Order: sequence, then C-alpha cells, then structure tokens
Amino acid sequence: MQTKAAVVRTKGEKFTIEDVTISEPADDQILVKIVGAGMCHTDLIIRDQGYETPLPMVLGHEGSGIVEKIGKNVTKVKPGDHVVLTFYTCGYCRNCLAGEPLSCENAFPFNFGGRTPDGQCCIHAGDEPLGCSFFAQSSFAGYALSYERNTIPVDKSVPLEMLGPLGCGVQTGAGSVLNALNPPAGSDIVIFGAGAVGLSAVMGAVVANCTTIICIDIKENRLELATELGATHVINGADGNVLETIMELTDGLGASYMLETTGNAKVLESAIYCLKQGGHGGIVGAPAMGTTINMDVNFLLFNRHIRGILEGDSNSDIFIPRLIELYKQGKFPFDKLIKYYTLDEINQAAEDSENGSTLKPVLRLT
Repeated sequence: MQTKAAVVRTKGEKFTIEDVTISEPADDQILVKIVGAGMCHTDLIIRDQGYETPLPMVLGHEGSGIVEKIGKNVTKVKPGDHVVLTFYTCGYCRNCLAGEPLSCENAFPFNFGGRTPDGQCCIHAGDEPLGCSFFAQSSFAGYALSYERNTIPVDKSVPLEMLGPLGCGVQTGAGSVLNALNPPAGSDIVIFGAGAVGLSAVMGAVVANCTTIICIDIKENRLELATELGATHVINGADGNVLETIMELTDGLGASYMLETTGNAKVLESAIYCLKQGGHGGIVGAPAMGTTINMDVNFLLFNRHIRGILEGDSNSDIFIPRLIELYKQGKFPFDKLIKYYTLDEINQAAEDSENGSTLKPVLRLT
C-alpha cells in the first residue's frame, strides 16, 4: 500500500513528508485508513530522543480511521468499521495473564521498539526500512497496521476525525482520575498542568462529582478553559506560592487527590508536597529518561500514596466507548481541546503544541 507519512529521521529535526509503502496485513493485523491522528507529547519526546528509539521512524499513536483490510485471524473488526487505535499489550506475559495489562512486561519494546511485535518492518521508504509499529500503529500516515489488542470499534455517529486523542492523551487524563485515583463524589483534587491530559483530567473530575477541582498552569488561556470545563479554582503557577494557595483551598490539610501531568521534575516535587496525610497522587507527565526528583522520605512515610499511571489505567475496549457516550451526552466535551492540521502542517502542529497555543493538535489525513 502506497501512502504519505511523516518521518522523523534525525534527533530534534523536523518531520519530513515522504512516500512510503505499508505492508499488506499479516494474519493478525488490521489495515486502517487513517482519518485523524492526534499529536501527543510522547511523539515529540521520541522526535527529540528523550526515549532512545530507532530513527528514522514513523510516529503517531492516537489514530482514528476506517478498517480497510483484516488478516485471516482477525475477528474483532471487519472492513468498514470505525476504530480508534491505542496502546499495545502482549497478552501473554505474567502481568497480562494476571489481569494487569497496564503493567505488561513487554510494553516498552512492543510500543517503542520500531518493529512489529514479531520483529518485522512494515513501513519502507523505497528499499529503506523505517521504524514502524509505534504503539503498534504508526498513525502519522495515510494507513496504519494495528492489532486486535489495540484496535477499538467505535460509534459511527460521532465524527471519526476527532476520536484519535481518546487512544492516549484524553484517556490518560480522564482515566487517571476515573480509573486509577477514583475519588469519591464530594472530594477534592488538584491537577498540575492544563494541557490536553490535565484538562481531560479536569473533565474526568467533573464526571466523578469532585466538588473542589483545582487546576494549576502558567498560561492564562489554559486556565480559562479549565474553568469552562469545570475547575472550581485555578492557580497561575507563575504567581505567588502555589502550595500555600492549595492549603488555603483545602482547609489547611492539603489535597486528598493529586495528578501531575506536566513532566516537569520541579513541578512534580511541588505536587507531591501538596498532598495531605492519607492523600493519593498520580504521575502521568513523562520527562526524559533518567529524570530524578528530591524528596523528604518522611513526608511520604506519613501514609501518602504516590503512583505512576500509564494510559489512565484504562481498559480501552470499555473506557473509550464510555468516554464517547459521555461526549454524546454533553458531559465530556473533549472536542474543545482540538485544533486540526493537515499532514503537511505537522511541523506547525508540533510548534503550536510546544508553545502552548494548541492543546491537542489533530492531523486530518483525508
């Protein structure tokens, strides 16, 4: 299959739009015609080699599209189905078999390794093999090859081009609140960062019926949107003492729940210190490998709970359709985060994402 794709060839360099060949689907693969592909912070981390992955590579891991062909062993979807593509888990390691696929022992090599799970290259530029199967999809292209484990059938009544971000960023933010932290109705939560993940967390906190939802960022336009989406209080991190303000808003006790989405080590240190005794904090912001923080061990010792969260602790086959239903009912307006670009505008999309002028770039590929 001949198509166009955005290729990262060199660390930190711009994407190049190239003619590529996508292999025919293997017995366990699904060929998807990509309609929209969200751009996520993780794509830019790989471009800049914050995670060491093989280059050149076709990135993209928030694809939405229409099933074009299926391998002979595929039964979950059929040609013509609308689907969202998400992260891949192996299904056979100890953690997957124990019902903990978000702790899949093969998650890193299979999502970031630049080859299909069985070690094949499925994208070529001429005779040159390219890094492929990013999150088992590589959706910055006209077509992508995915698998039953990371292909989610979705309602055809909802615009398909906007659904890709549900596969990673939006499900990460909302799921971190609704699935991982699971705050009871009437509780308080503090969310650090008002990007696409943080604002999805704000919307998740509204769905969870939290009554104090505090959002921190340094960009006023993002804080305004956080308020529109349901934050009860917003704090500009550039003004004054954030921790002092959080304490005032939580009756001097600190936060019951906290989510850090920025990937900034200094912000994470502050976020942890906002927790009350018995509080629960989640970390989803992804800095470069090797990033460390300084912490007072005794602060954590007094029954404060900190955990990393991948993909919102989501069972995507269940959670993504639920988010779509919430959207249809007007309870989860994630479309307010999206701005559309063409594939040729991918470098502008990346720039706008990095400078904060766009919350969630989505590439239209049709």
